[in-house]
Amino acid sequence: MTAIMVQGTTSGAGKTTLVAALCRALSNRGYTVSPFKAQNMSRYSHKFGGLRISRAQAVQARAARCGITADINPILLDPKGDDVSDVYLNGKHHSKMSAKKYYAFAKKRGLRLALDALGRLAASHDIVVIEGAGSPAEINIGSGDIANMAIAEAVRAPVILVADIERGGAFASIAGTIALLTPRHRRLVRGLVINKFRGDEQILRPGYAQLRRITNKPVLGTIPMIPLRLPEEDSLGGGRTTMPSAKRIDSELQKIAGLVEERLDVTGILRMCRK
Repeated sequence: MTAIMVQGTTSGAGKTTLVAALCRALSNRGYTVSPFKAQNMSRYSHKFGGLRISRAQAVQARAARCGITADINPILLDPKGDDVSDVYLNGKHHSKMSAKKYYAFAKKRGLRLALDALGRLAASHDIVVIEGAGSPAEINIGSGDIANMAIAEAVRAPVILVADIERGGAFASIAGTIALLTPRHRRLVRGLVINKFRGDEQILRPGYAQLRRITNKPVLGTIPMIPLRLPEEDSLGGGRTTMPSAKRIDSELQKIAGLVEERLDVTGILRMCRK
């Protein structure tokens, strides 16, 4: 399977946007591409043919110029309170579950369901760009976290770890995330991306050198903060919640794809996911 995975040190680090940008950049190069997110917790969904997936994955599918299917987001959690979510499997409502019940489900049936969906996408696309959920270092969840390293390990996907520098603490969040991963999962992380930077990138260079010494991982690039008119994945983002027009979405996707081509070595990322 040819796949690359984008994980974040936190929710809101920019995983969703980077996946969309990579999907469009790779599609622009002539590859057949699909996004994938095993599990997404979001109040914003996309409905089609009687099915429901996260709206974020629907936007990523547009970025990839691929069809929208339930396989790109096989598990959707629609939160209904502090401890209960409506659970959708392969686009269909399954049941309400508490967090405890869901994690027990995820370790067994959930992971298999997600890997089956990913396998179908891989069989019909050149490249799958996989998005993680939250952080891969939620050590309280353990094997109940099926959206991050369980997926990467199962399909041997190299991982790019993204951190949001605008909120501060990006270096610490990267070093801490790497430190909390198991050795076998740490090896899957192939590079780091600093997102949402404002200012002179040269200021970051000494920190990048120290990160390399501490984590043994290279910084693949720095993505500046730019205004985007794409809808937020969830209400916590604090940005646009309404869906823009298809023309506006395509314009924004082209903009971020161009930025990623400029700031990241996309050819190098392709080589990474083919090894």
